[in-house]
Amino acid sequence: MYKIVNKRALNKDMTWMEIEAPYVARSAKPGQFIILRTDEYGERIPLTMAGYNREAGTVTIIFQAIGRTTMLLNQLEEGDSLVDVVGPLGKPTHMEGLKRVCVVGGGTGNALAYGLVKGLHANGIEVDMVAGFKNKDLVILEDEFKAISKNVYMLTDDGSYGEKMFTTVKMEELIEKNGKDYYDEIIVVGPPIMMKFCCQITKKYDIPTVVSLTAYMVDGTGMCGGCRVIVGGENKFVCVDGPEFDGQLVDWDEIIKRNGFYKEQEAHDAAHVCRLTGGVRYND
Repeated sequence: MYKIVNKRALNKDMTWMEIEAPYVARSAKPGQFIILRTDEYGERIPLTMAGYNREAGTVTIIFQAIGRTTMLLNQLEEGDSLVDVVGPLGKPTHMEGLKRVCVVGGGTGNALAYGLVKGLHANGIEVDMVAGFKNKDLVILEDEFKAISKNVYMLTDDGSYGEKMFTTVKMEELIEKNGKDYYDEIIVVGPPIMMKFCCQITKKYDIPTVVSLTAYMVDGTGMCGGCRVIVGGENKFVCVDGPEFDGQLVDWDEIIKRNGFYKEQEAHDAAHVCRLTGGVRYND
């Protein structure tokens, strides 16, 4: 069993959770993920690690309670335990040779970006962080980003906090201001449509661009094939070949189409709450 030692709400949708998983924490690196189950009847879901503490033997996740398992996970409190935490999985973030990086996070993608920025900072790499949200109520991790970044640019679509601007526009503004050779690499994490447009912009300037992909998966070892993506015209698996890829080679239209397969089921799960306990039921 994997005990929850810390839990806090970042906003009405996002939760920070620290879990005892000493074997995972011992080998974890930035950019990797875990697969967990809330209980013996639960499904397996992947979540990118937002951090890890080798001394305490814990890993940190940040998640949005949007699907069945994340809603169940959000009902657990400090002192409760998960039945399974498997990892670390996936390839760690490549940092060799990097000196200055721009990280672009969109919406809930900022939760994934935090772990990456933290790892970059720990390796002496200078980071400019562009964090975009729909509105002020959804803003997360501003203080945390400021502690580990050279510059942090907070954006909202409606202008209710920070600058009223899209992440794509701010990213290109920084490229134009600093020059195309200023950043060794740009890392983008967020909705596929945002990552697609970011990569189209960086391609114009010939700036290496890495994206961190999320995908539906079962085993996390390349067996199920559920996380298949097309990169450079070849089939790749997010779980073993990623989760980070050259964003300018990703077939974004295929990813966007596949990500829509389960929207109806997710909407059903979000509305399906037990009237007696307030909990999410596994079966109709």
